[in-house]
Amino acid sequence: MAQKIELKGKSFLTLKDFTKEEIKYFLSLASYLKTKKKIDIKGDLLEGKNIALLFEKASTRTRCSFEVAAHDEGAQVTYLGPKDCHMGKKESMEDTAKVLGRFFDGIEFRGYKQETVECLSKYSGVPVWNGLTDEYHPTQILADLLTVSEHVDKPFDKIKFVYVGDARNNMGNSLMIGCVKMGMKFVSLAPKELWPNEELVKEMEEVAKVTKGSIHLTEDINDVEDADVIYTDVWVSMGEEDQYEQRINLLKDYQVNMDMIKKTKNENVIFLHCLPAFHDLETEVGKEIYEKYNLDELEVTDEVFRSKYSKVFDEAENRMHTIKAVMVATLADVDISVNHKS
Repeated sequence: MAQKIELKGKSFLTLKDFTKEEIKYFLSLASYLKTKKKIDIKGDLLEGKNIALLFEKASTRTRCSFEVAAHDEGAQVTYLGPKDCHMGKKESMEDTAKVLGRFFDGIEFRGYKQETVECLSKYSGVPVWNGLTDEYHPTQILADLLTVSEHVDKPFDKIKFVYVGDARNNMGNSLMIGCVKMGMKFVSLAPKELWPNEELVKEMEEVAKVTKGSIHLTEDINDVEDADVIYTDVWVSMGEEDQYEQRINLLKDYQVNMDMIKKTKNENVIFLHCLPAFHDLETEVGKEIYEKYNLDELEVTDEVFRSKYSKVFDEAENRMHTIKAVMVATLADVDISVNHKS
């Protein structure tokens, strides 16, 4: 008999708050909603709901994913950008949360401090969803897990997942959490200066004892051997632009290129990136980096980015489907059996 998962009314702040079965439920629901959209069935699971999108940091995928996902299921959306809200300036976080909770059925936050999204959840009285903070990016990880399940023909507990780059950032943290929760073999490939927080690693090692996953921190590029997934992110996150030279010096040997792909010895390995990616000179930032450092590619080469191994645009699309699943699961009455692969 399928396990009944109850998530209505729950906030989505970090994957640490969810069990393996609950994460599988999100993925099953996302797959169902994705299929429904593909065959052009109009949804009504969020009919009558009003959703606030509260953004301190700009985004293409996060905003579009929430807006389209909400509209697909009948919800109304209000976008509040950095200049549209007095939160933390003329009005306290707590007061803002209480006000927004009176107007909206759910609140998405994308910004800097994890404490902000936690405060919104504590005081608003409605589900709050973390669209990104400096510590965690859980909606992205659901999209990544869905993409892995679609393109890697193995159960999660047989998958080796390698994250390359700044392993201390929100993506390094969140991927470690998500992969360990699902029982994967997770590898952080980075210089020691950029290894993840020791306290978080210890916490996830305790989780791994239950899920049978594992964590391996390494500086050795050869440890990509047998990887099923190679994942990277930008070397410098939003708000850290003054650190480019330092990060380039630290990470120049950790670029995902075709030599690294070949080192996996796995012809079916996939490459993922949460985007945007600096793989060519078609962006203003890319041109500035080239002028300063004579580099026309950063964290990933254009060859890999455009190769058969790359599933980055499937991954980007899956942001919409998994975000829709999070909103539906936490706002609506749904009964979808957990049948996603283990």
